[in-house]
Amino acid sequence: MLHRVHIFSELANSEQDILTKHCTTRSYPANSILINEGDDSSSLYVIVEGEVKVFVNDEQGKEAILNIMGEGEYFGELSLIDDAPRSASVMTTRPTKVMIITKADFKRCLKEYPELAFNLIRALSKQVRALTDSVKNLSLMDVYGRVAHTLLDLADDIEGKKVIEQKLTHQDIANMVGASREMVSRILKDLSTGGYISVDKKSITINEKLPAGW
Repeated sequence: MLHRVHIFSELANSEQDILTKHCTTRSYPANSILINEGDDSSSLYVIVEGEVKVFVNDEQGKEAILNIMGEGEYFGELSLIDDAPRSASVMTTRPTKVMIITKADFKRCLKEYPELAFNLIRALSKQVRALTDSVKNLSLMDVYGRVAHTLLDLADDIEGKKVIEQKLTHQDIANMVGASREMVSRILKDLSTGGYISVDKKSITINEKLPAGW
């Protein structure tokens, strides 16, 4: 699995094997909290199979989804650098298996393979760019624009079509774009009626280029 993770992709197979020996593998059922915002934990999680959502809550319990992650992706990398509390919560959305690398084990590998530091810096730089893009979208786009951008961002190319395989509710999408569920439902209904998207219980397929406005 580690060869599919950007941070470790440039390590030789033998080096990845050494790091894997220091990993702990755990399985969790759906709707399990892996990390709570504010926790004082210091481990990197690599998703072997399954799916998680990364989110934050305000004092009134309103949720904002920051990301949805699947197989081969990872979270918790900031804890490898600083000792600050976790900045967001992470919950499984389906049965999920993860590899856990502690900060102590990562630092031991870092001494032997300093190129890991550059990989980590590149990964964090990519995240900063993604966060900047998200802030720009929230600031400058209307609700439809944010919904359309999110659908395109989540879609994967599968047999010539753009498909979102995550099982997303209208509320999930609303939590991602900072809008009401009712507004998101109306937008998705209109896109579906117009033939731009097809929605079933397991996926959303983008059939053609989404309109510029709504």
